[in-house]
Amino acid sequence: MSDSSNNFSDEIRCLQFGQADFEERLSALLAWESVSDTGVADAVAGILQNVKDRGDQAVLEYTERFDRLAVDSMDALEVPAERLQQALQGLPAEQRSALEFAASRVRQYHAHQKQDSWQYTEPDGTVLGQKISPIEKVGIYVPGGKASYPSSVLMNAIPAKVAGVEELIMVVPTPGGEINEMVFAAAAIAGVDRVFTIGGAQAVAALAYGTQTVPKVDKIVGPGNIYVATAKRSVFGEVAIDMIAGPSEILIICDGETDPDWIAMDLFSQAEHDEQAQSILVSTDADFIARVKVSIDKLLPGLERSDIARQSLRDRGAMILVENLEQAIAVSNRIAPEHLELSIADPESILPSIKHAGAIFMGRHTAEALGDYCAGPNHVLPTSGTARFSSPLGVYDFQKRSSLIMCSEGGASELGKTASVLARGESLEAHARSAEYRIKS
Repeated sequence: MSDSSNNFSDEIRCLQFGQADFEERLSALLAWESVSDTGVADAVAGILQNVKDRGDQAVLEYTERFDRLAVDSMDALEVPAERLQQALQGLPAEQRSALEFAASRVRQYHAHQKQDSWQYTEPDGTVLGQKISPIEKVGIYVPGGKASYPSSVLMNAIPAKVAGVEELIMVVPTPGGEINEMVFAAAAIAGVDRVFTIGGAQAVAALAYGTQTVPKVDKIVGPGNIYVATAKRSVFGEVAIDMIAGPSEILIICDGETDPDWIAMDLFSQAEHDEQAQSILVSTDADFIARVKVSIDKLLPGLERSDIARQSLRDRGAMILVENLEQAIAVSNRIAPEHLELSIADPESILPSIKHAGAIFMGRHTAEALGDYCAGPNHVLPTSGTARFSSPLGVYDFQKRSSLIMCSEGGASELGKTASVLARGESLEAHARSAEYRIKS
């Protein structure tokens, strides 16, 4: 191991809460523009319009151009249900067992989120309530090729099926014909109805507008690269979307009593995603931060994706020293992280003070990686500070709510008096007279 490897951790930013420039340095650390490349936006706009105008033919041309797959018809890009089952049956027993175990936990957790219709009757007989209905058609985007994530299939498809979505259409690129059998197997386990081996902005366009072969959906969910993210943002309004996801993030609050190797590896678990991922440690113990840095230098060279993790930690990682847990909580609430690990003795004691986080992992033994795969809660989480106003993907994202109003004769009469006054106050005569017709003389 070279000296430069031993000292890599010295290149990671170190901040101290309360220093004069702390907020300025923290803001610079967190800065990230989601989808701002005008060249990408222009390219995506052209793809979307072409698919909207020409349907299947445009999708076929883009698939040949970007994924190096030349086929004569969209039929060749749709994966039969039998092929998905074949992928499942052909998996090594250990992989199949892991996928099925994870799916069962994800399904069990999300079953608790399902909302039911409700109504109540007022004394005069007026009935008010809410009708819960599943979204009819949902499209799931799944990254393909080398960046294949069967866990993403489970996390997006299972909540949709628990919600009662009638038709679930998955798109997954297979660049150069490269297929991930676990992705196909996960689709079979999760109950995906149709699968197309298409990707990029053209796949988003096909789902949003519909083509001769690909059904038009009502909502599109799932992660993708900057072209996919830009396309999703562009078609919002034509269809619903889940979110515009930024790079993966982890914030660890540690009191200095956890094994530093564990903490270093937890930081790596996000840093290895991509170069823009963000891993931050907040601790009350300066000596512990120094021990974590030693662990980073010891463990990083052995990682398969060490180059990616190294750049991520250098460019966007940080160690933040605070005086107490109150300051640590303040830092966490300022950042509003995607993943928050509370690696402290009594995590539940500070839980009421945590205002913003996508997912909270409590205790020294709860690695964030467990949530990515099999704990049960969804791993599709708000990033880039959007946990201030957003929530994890869930069953509720695949259900719609309709208000129910049924007035009795007496109820319509009484409500009509108030509606009349308010409508005339807004100079909407027809509104007022419509309500007044129902007022009993």
